[in-house]
Amino acid sequence: MSAQADGHFSSRIGFIMAAAGSAVGVGNIWGFPTQAATHGGGAFLLVYVLLIVLLGYPMLMAELMVGRHGQTNPADAMSKLGHSAKTKNIGKVIGFISIITATLICTFYSILSGWFISFAIAPVAQIANKPEIANWLTDFSVSRNFVFTLVFIALVILVIRQGVQQGIERWSKRLMPMLLLMLVGGAVYILSQPGAIEGLKVLLVPDFSMVFHTDVLVGALGQTFFSLSVGTGAMMVYGAYLHKQENLSKLTAFVTLTDTMVAFLAALMIIPAMYVAQHNGVQIFAEDGSLLNSDTLVFSVLPALFDSIGGVSQYILAIVFFVLMTIAGLTSAMSIVEVPTSYIVEKTSVTRSKATLMVGAVIAVIASVIVFNFSSLFGLIITLTTERAQPLIALGIAIFMGWVWHRNELLAEIAQQDGVNQNSLFWRIWPVYVKFVCPFLIVVIIMQLFS
Repeated sequence: MSAQADGHFSSRIGFIMAAAGSAVGVGNIWGFPTQAATHGGGAFLLVYVLLIVLLGYPMLMAELMVGRHGQTNPADAMSKLGHSAKTKNIGKVIGFISIITATLICTFYSILSGWFISFAIAPVAQIANKPEIANWLTDFSVSRNFVFTLVFIALVILVIRQGVQQGIERWSKRLMPMLLLMLVGGAVYILSQPGAIEGLKVLLVPDFSMVFHTDVLVGALGQTFFSLSVGTGAMMVYGAYLHKQENLSKLTAFVTLTDTMVAFLAALMIIPAMYVAQHNGVQIFAEDGSLLNSDTLVFSVLPALFDSIGGVSQYILAIVFFVLMTIAGLTSAMSIVEVPTSYIVEKTSVTRSKATLMVGAVIAVIASVIVFNFSSLFGLIITLTTERAQPLIALGIAIFMGWVWHRNELLAEIAQQDGVNQNSLFWRIWPVYVKFVCPFLIVVIIMQLFS
């Protein structure tokens, strides 16, 4: 069964919302502000924006192009680019590794997003005068983590079971505008508070001496690929659900801009919020100047900030913010779970409903193992997937796109798009850029990572 049998996106805006939803997620609202706060604020932002332009945009378009050409799952889509048994098999391996990576990403993603749900419910328990329940919802306990990881996975399964148009597209159209409105409102509110301007300076004024630090480069590359879902196969799957006539350069630009805007808005809200919290007496930095609780920034600084505001406002702000985080987690997880689901549906006679349940069960089991061995596995899985596997998969895709896929076939794929002149400057440069520049940039940064 091909992706065509499973349905296409019904509209351009439906695809943009779904693809932007995939890109916009925990990586933007949890990962980006945390990385920026840890790696010098403005310096990280500058490197991140450069990598989005130089690598994120062209590689995102490459994945969408491969997916749309193949009209199938990532393993078979990559295999179709090959013209010998060897290249077909290598392509299939790269695609299959992206499916495994997507599944593993969804495990820690579900744990994180489960925290967002519990933190969104905690203020309700406080309003209802149930302090024991509120404490359990915000305490870092195995039982809390286990329960809400499963709750989040169940929510994702409910959406994915409904298919492309009725599930992914319909819910993305509803959730993404809500997410953007809440982010803008949150940023405006935080920036009006005393102490926010200091945080704004940290974010917008780069320390150029930090720009070439290995930690900043590696962190920004991992954030670029993780944020845009490059190297997970998600965009190949979404590309397979696109009509051949769609102009990929424009669609990719919309998705990339939306993703970057949301990451910036999240940083515009959270980093100034740190300094507002500090102004209100909350300690956010250690004596050596390092950030306290960097991995759990939004779970420590923001609740402390909300508490310092007091009154009913603190509960409303907490609920709104963590509902926003849950929405961001859900829109991304939908695309990631779709990767192994689409593979099972195409390769077996299993129905979409059963395939979704199977994938959900596997993710739930692995996530539960991580929950019960949190200190040793959680950080390890994040590092293996986002900092190791995703850049290597992206390198494989760039090499296949540039060196294995026959140029005439690629040009034919480009020519099918509405309103596209394959001889224009952009379409003459892009294949060459993906062939030479993207692999070079990825290799340079991977070498920094493993040095």
